[in-house]
Amino acid sequence: MADDGEPFGTDFPSGGTCPRMELFGSSGIRGVALRYLTPELVLDIAKAAGSVWGADRVAVARDTRTTGELFANAAASGLAAVGCDIDRLGVVPTPAVGQYCEATARPCVLVTASHNPPQFNGVKLVGADGVELSVDVLERVERRVLDDDYATADWETAGSERRVDGVADDYVDQLVDAVDREAIADADLSVVVDPGHGAASSTSPRVYRELGCAVRTVNATPDGHFPGRESEPVPANLTALSRLVATTDADVGIAHDGDADRAVFVDETGAVVDGDTSFAALADDTLTPGDAVVSAVNVSQRVVDVCTANDADLELTPIGATNIITRTRELDDEDVHVPIAGEGNGGVFFPPYRLSRDGAYIGARFLELLAGSGGARVSDVLAPYTDYHFVRINVSYDDADERDEMLAAARAFVEAADATPNTTDGYRLDYGDAWVLVRPSGTEPKIRIYAESSDVDRAETLAAEMEQAVESGRASS
Repeated sequence: MADDGEPFGTDFPSGGTCPRMELFGSSGIRGVALRYLTPELVLDIAKAAGSVWGADRVAVARDTRTTGELFANAAASGLAAVGCDIDRLGVVPTPAVGQYCEATARPCVLVTASHNPPQFNGVKLVGADGVELSVDVLERVERRVLDDDYATADWETAGSERRVDGVADDYVDQLVDAVDREAIADADLSVVVDPGHGAASSTSPRVYRELGCAVRTVNATPDGHFPGRESEPVPANLTALSRLVATTDADVGIAHDGDADRAVFVDETGAVVDGDTSFAALADDTLTPGDAVVSAVNVSQRVVDVCTANDADLELTPIGATNIITRTRELDDEDVHVPIAGEGNGGVFFPPYRLSRDGAYIGARFLELLAGSGGARVSDVLAPYTDYHFVRINVSYDDADERDEMLAAARAFVEAADATPNTTDGYRLDYGDAWVLVRPSGTEPKIRIYAESSDVDRAETLAAEMEQAVESGRASS
């Protein structure tokens, strides 16, 4: 992980078609706290957002990171400086922020770095409808920051703030009411929850207990140092959860990232479930003919097959929640029904519920799926979606110049390949039996390489060849 504090993935060499803003990446803005992400920058973002929103009252919330209060204070100051009164929500999960915004019709400046390490922090902007801002609105906010253009108040119209309690309670109550509690309770499920010391440390265990499950927890003490595990819910970080599920004969484990907008599952044996597999299973349980699914350009063949089987369309976007949200909204305006959307990282949307990712709700929908399986184990329920082998490689870079040289080498490799690239976001090559994708991360100083095939060797070879091409660019820089 680079420690220079530079913003991530802000552009792409000529040949890619994914537009990138200067400040906001694929899911807000993130960077090393007090190096790239400074109080001054957060204050300016808040002033810009308040100026664009023109709202009388705006919420401010944060996750458990140690620098969260510092940046929340900066955000509140920026909002007050442009005449917005502030609701201070404190530490709450990102989906609880969405619920509050939707219920009160107030937008929010949310201080979170999601799954990034503890030295990072970031900002997400949530609209008054409870949904992260679309690309066009983010561009307006960004332009205000870059132009130093704010609707500054005077001393008489500066905003004031108040503390709002009960946000987490309201969130838990509405979520429990939104799923089939009776069916889940009747299934008598045993669940282990791993919030990763994040913002859902108190809320997610409550949700599943109120749904009638027997619940155990691990890493459920709020702590911005993330002492039990790193925040990203990937297999290497979920060993304690896997062990607890296996040794207690639990039915399923559920893990979140730091702000709890994602859910990753562990089956009854302690094996971590691939996010593409759970996404495909949830989609198969949700889709009807004529529906559409919105996913990113690294979508799994599993999801492609599920869409085909259910006579549903598949819409691909650049990677990142913001892009999926934007395209789903566009389809809704066209009266296209999108019952499910998302990516294979555990970030699944159920737009009829809310057009935002909600880790606890994703988990509850998965429990509904288990409850309807007639007592089948997680591994049995997911067996139809495990035919493809997925490979992901992250290649780190030191600076923007090195990144550009590496991506240029990847572009040359792609242009010489025996397949037409999809340039929605980076370069994706589809071979019929397999695919490979290379793109710069929007949140970290890394180049992502993805490959998938029903043949293990084929997927690993495609990924390795792309990695070799990318590394050749580093050698020439």
